[in-house]
Amino acid sequence: MRLRHPDGTLVHVAYCTNVHPAEDLDGVVEQLRRYAAPVRATLGLPRLGLGLWLPAPLAHRLARDPGETARLRAALTGSGLEVVTLNAFPYSGFHDPVVKGRVYRPDWTEPERLAYTLDCARVLTELLPDEARRGSVSTLPLAWREPWGPRHARLAAANLERLASGLRALAAETGRPVRVGLEPEPGCRVETTGDAARLLAGTDHAHIGVCLDTCHLAVAFEEPERALSRLSAAGLPVVKVQASAAIQAGAPDSPAARSALASFAEDRFLHQVRGSTAEGVRACDDLPEALGDGSVLDGAEPWRVHFHVPLHREPIAPLESTRRHLEQTLSALFGGGTAVTDHLEVETYTWSVLPERQRPRDARGLVDGLAGELAWVRDRLVGLGLKEET
Repeated sequence: MRLRHPDGTLVHVAYCTNVHPAEDLDGVVEQLRRYAAPVRATLGLPRLGLGLWLPAPLAHRLARDPGETARLRAALTGSGLEVVTLNAFPYSGFHDPVVKGRVYRPDWTEPERLAYTLDCARVLTELLPDEARRGSVSTLPLAWREPWGPRHARLAAANLERLASGLRALAAETGRPVRVGLEPEPGCRVETTGDAARLLAGTDHAHIGVCLDTCHLAVAFEEPERALSRLSAAGLPVVKVQASAAIQAGAPDSPAARSALASFAEDRFLHQVRGSTAEGVRACDDLPEALGDGSVLDGAEPWRVHFHVPLHREPIAPLESTRRHLEQTLSALFGGGTAVTDHLEVETYTWSVLPERQRPRDARGLVDGLAGELAWVRDRLVGLGLKEET
């Protein structure tokens, strides 16, 4: 999906395929047939963007086998699909029964993370449509917050320098620039836009910036305008934005809210919780911890939970989503005279772990859900003055 901002910027809108389990090329191609092409048809679009997730072994193979990459590009083109961005946050096994904190490994202190990200960038140069000015790759925010010390900081800084050097060389070789965005996330070394401005100050901002996930931004209780001003003052580009919404509980100490929240506590993914108090933001690393005895969170304060919920519908009361915060962020990004970024990716990867009554029953249900999310985002962008390209 493509929309034109009043300033002339072509904004690419996609959905992220990490919602689908696939660890090899045959599985990815099957995703295109079973889900992505039907989503495009449901929306009546001439082309649909994908934020492609390629597990590390597959990215490694594609980066070294032009024939296999050509096969993937042909499958995309044949289904009316295009790719300008890759999600390289999860390394592999993203749909294993238990992922939790393993999603942060390897981190940016390890050479495997650098190699994976450069493999993804190389593959992306072969997939970019001719009209795309550049590609983008999102990655984790350095590492989980602990362990972390001077040695970790030195290793990560060295790998980010090697990343920038590799991206420069790749652009010179292919003529297709790719930028990488580190994605601030609760509990990580780069948790907020303030952390990003401070810890990424010495990076090559022509090639490295921020991937702004709006669920994470809301969970951290960051105000969109202030967050973007902070990044701009630091010279950090918003390489891409991930449109997503968190769970919000206005009165989490009520029995109804606690019961509803408990239905979202599941075994696969980590669901960090933040509570807003007069003294600041309090933190728990996972939803079961927040609901358990001895929680540091006060049940009288509003909670926000890192659980990506569908954008086009609210959770069952008494819970809400941070959709209003998302609308404010979209307005800050695209409602002014200049588009802050040109890559937007809907990233609701949690459809399969929603409370059972709220999950899609089959492939058709997931297709309709993804189409509904994309249509919701499109309508908000059109409301901000962007025009859909045919």
